[in-house]
Parts: sequence; C-alpha cells; structure tokens
Amino acid sequence: MGFRIRRVDYYYATIDDLPERGAKVLADLAEGGVNLLAFAAVPSGARTQLTLFAEDDATLEAAARGAGLTLDGPYPALLVQGDDELGALARIHTVLARADVDVFASSGVTDGRGAFGYVVYLRQGDIAKAESALGL
Repeated sequence: MGFRIRRVDYYYATIDDLPERGAKVLADLAEGGVNLLAFAAVPSGARTQLTLFAEDDATLEAAARGAGLTLDGPYPALLVQGDDELGALARIHTVLARADVDVFASSGVTDGRGAFGYVVYLRQGDIAKAESALGL
C-alpha cells in the first residue's frame, strides 16, 4: 500500500457565521503554534461548526483557550495520507468492514499531483478494532 495511516483526534468548535470570524480563528490558532492536519467548516444557520485536526492536541487546546474558543472533544479518527492510486479508499474500507468497524463519516481530497489525504471518523468503541485491523 502506498499510504500511511495514523490515529488522530479531532475537536469541534462552533463560531458565528461571519467571514471575519473564521479568518480570525484560523489566524489565532496559527499564532498559537497549531499545525492543522485537516480542517472542515460546515454552516448551521447563523453559526458554523469547525472540525479541527491538529498535529498536537495540547497545543490546539492551549491556543483555543487563548483565543476564547470552546472545544468539544477529543474524538477518534484515522488520517490517511499517500499516493493517489485507484482503489486506495476501497481497500481501507474493505479492511474496516471486515473488522466490523462502523465508519460514520469520512472526507478526502487529492492534491492534483499524485497524493491524497483522507479522514475517517470513527466511534470511540470502534477505534481499537480499526487500529488492530489496519495494523497500527
């Protein structure tokens, strides 16, 4: 397999749905030394839910406190990064399905140059099964 899989945690934060608010949160996190591995923002009425995957949870938690941002989490996930090859995601999902792991959400993107990143959201009760099945 031409990819790397690792266990990561993610956190949710809800902010006002204003253009300057999202930019401010991201700038505050960067100023706090947070290296984001993945990020998503989904609107919900007048609010936006951010999903934050940081390289270091303690750094994220400290930067969020400093920015007045309330975090919900951590929650378990898998971060997959590697060579963009046909069937890569199917292979991962097949291994997880055979281990009776419930993938309740996922998202991914290619970089347009032959690599991809993929996040697999898992329930707390499935993380040990997923790690075992994938040899982590």
